[in-house]
This record gives sequence, C-alpha cells and structure tokens, in this order.
Amino acid sequence: MTFARIAGTGSYLPPRVVTNDELAARLDTSDAWIRGRTGIRQRHIAEDSQASSDLALEASRRALEAAGLGAADLDLIVVATSTPDFVFPSTACLLQAKLGVRDCPAFDLQAVCSGFVYALATADSFIRNRIAKNALVVGAEVYSRILDWNDRATCVLFGDGAGAVVLAAAEHPGVHASVLHADGSQAGILSVPGNVCGGRIVGSPFLQMQGGQVFKLAVKVLDEVARETLAAAAMRVEDVDWLIPHQANLRILEATAKRLGVARERLVVTVDHHANTSAASVPLALDEFVRAGRIKPGHRVMLQGVGGGFTWGASLVTM
Repeated sequence: MTFARIAGTGSYLPPRVVTNDELAARLDTSDAWIRGRTGIRQRHIAEDSQASSDLALEASRRALEAAGLGAADLDLIVVATSTPDFVFPSTACLLQAKLGVRDCPAFDLQAVCSGFVYALATADSFIRNRIAKNALVVGAEVYSRILDWNDRATCVLFGDGAGAVVLAAAEHPGVHASVLHADGSQAGILSVPGNVCGGRIVGSPFLQMQGGQVFKLAVKVLDEVARETLAAAAMRVEDVDWLIPHQANLRILEATAKRLGVARERLVVTVDHHANTSAASVPLALDEFVRAGRIKPGHRVMLQGVGGGFTWGASLVTM
C-alpha cells in the first residue's frame, strides 16, 4: 500500500514588517488593544511588485531543497490561495512556470483559511492512488490587497506570506487521516462579497467579517474535527505531539487547545508575529517549528484549518 509523507517544508515572508504601533499612528487603535484581543503584534506585508506566485516560489524552493528534490521531480502542484495573481491562469500554473517545469498537473484550490489542509488532503489522495509520487502543496496569500486599511476591525488581523510542503510516496503513513467539512449557509459571516463584471467592481472588494460568530463557530468545529480525525486514524489526543490550528487569533488557538485537552506547550503559536495569513498560516507555522528543531522526525502533528465558506478540516501527520 502506498502512503504520503512530508519530505520537506519551506516558507517565505515578505521583508516588510508592519507593527501595531505603525497601524496605531493612523488608525483609532493601539498596540494594547490589538494584542489584547488577538495576540498579534506585527505582520508582514508584500511589496506592490510581489504576487502570491512570487511568495509561493520562494517557499517552494525551500521546501524542495529540504526534501532533497528538484522541481523536475514533481508530479503535482496544488496551490491553496484566496488571493490569486489573476482570475486565470491559476497561481499554480504561474508557479510551475517560475519553477521552470512543465507537464505535471497544477491547479489552485480555494477553501480560504482551510485551504492548505484541503490541498494536503487532495495531494495525499493523488499519492495514495499512485497518480503522483511527489507533490508540492503550497498556501500563499497577499491578503493586504483585499483589506480596507481604514477598517480597524479587520485590517489589523491579517498579513501576507507563503508556506509549502513536499509530499512524497512512502511505505508507511506520514499523513494518517484527513477530515474536511463545509457549511455554505454560513458564507455571510466571513467573505469578500465582490466580483468584476464588465470591467467594474460589483459588490465590495474588501474582506468583511462578523468576528463574534466566526470565533464561536471556529472553536466548536476545530474541536470536533480534531476528534474526528483522531478517530479516523485510530489515535487519541495523547498521541499528538503538536497542535497547529489555523493562526487566526490567539484566543481561538488557546480555546481550541483547552477544549481538546492539549497542553499549552504543545500548541504552536505564530499568529503573534505572522498575523492571520489565511491558507499560508498552517504551513508557515509548521516550517518555523521544523526549522527551529522543535518539531522533529517522528513527531505527530495535528494540522487544522477553518475559514470562510464556511470551511474547516484537519490532517494528522507523522513527520
């Protein structure tokens, strides 16, 4: 039987850092207000010349290097993003060209902040079914492009970045189980309700969020999907070495860990210095802790996403 394992991780953050104090200089907010409600102290913001595919390229190169593979070894490229370079072609196709390869399937996957977990589960299925041997899975976002920078309730929450993993075929499972869900009836609580029609923007091009409702639903479904994934893998919470939920808000992370009974020291937190990078948040956090030597080979990691759609999901992996 064929399984998939994570053979390498990589990430990239734009050089420009925007602190809470910088935002407070032009908005009716403060560092204390932002930290107290979200845990965020800074975020990285892409330059005007940087698109999602550019961030994805740097993260992908680092993941491929860590896996000991070249771009020519890839059989599949999946990019999770809510902020693609264009309407089409896909960011994955643009990334493929920037990597200097062709022929392998390449496509985008849109599940907002759950995108990376959705993409990981998709690539895992390709490998388990022997359609691919090596797959590149990327979460890349330039959320700064869809924020109203005069809205203190939303613009302080997000940042830009990209994270990537290389999945490789293996004899023993690296990805033990994945569980995915969606509830379209909740679409209105987190959305960018705009589009382009006849060269004009129809609706709003800015992110809109009902924070209280998102918080309640996120904590509930993250707890439930973690337990579903553990059951699918025939494991228990005690078998998990690290919990990496979507990095949206420190209070959501801590509430999720508490409900699951996961100790605070096993909870991965990067939201304080990355902010919410949507589909990039989970692979960014994973790569940071892998490169810091905290997540080690053999550790079991629960990866979780939750976001607009409303979507949510989890994957349990052994590194």
